[in-house]
Amino acid sequence: MKSLLKFITCGSVDDGKSTLIGHMLYDAKLIFADQEKALELDSKIGSREGKIDYSLLLDGLMAEREQGITIDVAYRYFTTEKRSFIVADTPGHEEYTRNMAVGASFADVAVILIDATQGMLIQTRRHIRICSLMGIRHFVFAINKMDLVHYDKGIYDKIAKEVKRFVSEFEIASIQMIPVSATEGDNITGGSSAMPWYHGTTLLTYLENIEITGLAAEDGFVMAIQRVSRPNHSFRGFQGQISAGEVCVGDEITVLPSHEHAKVAEIYVTDLKKESAQAGQPVTIQLDREIDISRGCVICKSASMKSANLFTANLLWMDDESLVPGRNYWIKLGTRLLPASVMDIKYRIDVNSGDQLPAEQLYKNELAVCDIMLSEKCVVDAFENSKDLGSFIFVNRVTNMTSACGTVEHTLRRSDNLVWQETDITKQIRAEQKNQTTKTIWFTGLSGSGKSTLANALEKRLVAMGKHTMLLDGDNIRMGLNRNLGFTEVDRVENIRRIAEVAKLMNDAGLIVLTAFISPYRKDRENARDIIGEDFFEVYVSTSLAECERRDVKGLYKKARKGEIPNFTGISSPYEAPSAPDLVIDTQKMDLEEAVTLMIEKLDMADG
Repeated sequence: MKSLLKFITCGSVDDGKSTLIGHMLYDAKLIFADQEKALELDSKIGSREGKIDYSLLLDGLMAEREQGITIDVAYRYFTTEKRSFIVADTPGHEEYTRNMAVGASFADVAVILIDATQGMLIQTRRHIRICSLMGIRHFVFAINKMDLVHYDKGIYDKIAKEVKRFVSEFEIASIQMIPVSATEGDNITGGSSAMPWYHGTTLLTYLENIEITGLAAEDGFVMAIQRVSRPNHSFRGFQGQISAGEVCVGDEITVLPSHEHAKVAEIYVTDLKKESAQAGQPVTIQLDREIDISRGCVICKSASMKSANLFTANLLWMDDESLVPGRNYWIKLGTRLLPASVMDIKYRIDVNSGDQLPAEQLYKNELAVCDIMLSEKCVVDAFENSKDLGSFIFVNRVTNMTSACGTVEHTLRRSDNLVWQETDITKQIRAEQKNQTTKTIWFTGLSGSGKSTLANALEKRLVAMGKHTMLLDGDNIRMGLNRNLGFTEVDRVENIRRIAEVAKLMNDAGLIVLTAFISPYRKDRENARDIIGEDFFEVYVSTSLAECERRDVKGLYKKARKGEIPNFTGISSPYEAPSAPDLVIDTQKMDLEEAVTLMIEKLDMADG
């Protein structure tokens, strides 16, 4: 059976990636006769004055053909006498970097094109770093458009020297430099008479003969559970794809994170019973005894992996919204999906120089090293050991868009040393002693909307009813606990996180907590809800901006309009209204007593 090589073409926009692969397929007779005819006809109305436009074989979207750039990843399978291939032709434009990262995630080899007329560009350097981040260790640098520089060896040597200097910081198993012309076909499938000074291999020959050495293998057998199969009451099988090693009937395995042990009773590959299975095979495994195993667990044999909830990772940010430490996202790690947040951006990586730069936020297409906290422990490993359990994506919890991808550098030891200490006196006992149900009533709205007034009035009513309360006011908190925080987006996120943690502790003490903060960002309020849990009750004080400005109790709006107060919510900084609050109160339409009575009723409903 022929071996399969998966490779990616990448580089900056208009470096000739699609043209190169198209020309390779055309010259090697790897397209059908009708494709060849269609290509020749389409080329007549293209931009190359009737000459064959080989990029049309890969750029299938109408927008791609109209703009002359690749937008989506084009996957193409082809085979030669020596080898089978899957190529991912990826876009070069910075706007579509996330698409390029998707293509890089599956590849064994990166073919990076460099325009000989321009040399290495910022996007070229970014793509090299992303390929390295995704675990690619074999690089081919195709220095393209040599025909446009008259096949000048001096230009080729200069670019090759620059490339070698740039990649010296990366862990690379092999590197190959090839001068090519994608339009003319030089050094793609056959040699070039125009470059007699080049005595190396052609691109296709290189790809046919390269031997791939992958990431270091885990010790022993490893498989993350994707699904628990229960077709009937007598069968319980655990399904997944083997990441590393071999498993045989009779082997003793360990289940992580529980560390329970069992023996393999049966192995199925599809519906066929087997005595053993190897890495890469999808299997169903039945054990000799009942163990609590669910999706996201890992079964292994002699593996060195551990469970952790805190690790350091390389991160490529891909969301239009910036990354602010402290905000919660979904993380997809192995087969687990759970809440996670970036605790700290250790540094941002300059894509040109590789310098480590300080950063409070990350913006689209930036690379960084970060500390990431999970909501609970799960099985995680360094990427250099396990590609499956050492890589992850972030998912925006509001939009469900992929926000980032990353690879694990190492787990942090302190995550193993921290254990939540349960006490004999629980939250429930403390609340029952006070004859009440704990709650955090979270007032949100613009400055001047009436949050503090409502919170004060509600607390008075609750205290009159014999309830035990604590009111956390925004100004009071910033004069003490959060006095070191300003009003930047980063500081606002941390402000709300700290308040939520304090509110949770007070709920644990059996108290009813009232908070009156603008808390302008929807993500931060959702994060507060996650921290506080079922006690969280959101009240949106929906008073309009015009009315808040009219009241201007503190004179803040006038100062903000004059530019004297930067980052002022509603003027120079946005307010994101809640999408599904527990209660909405408009102080323009409801007097104070009515509002308090309504809140008491709703809280009783929530309790009941």
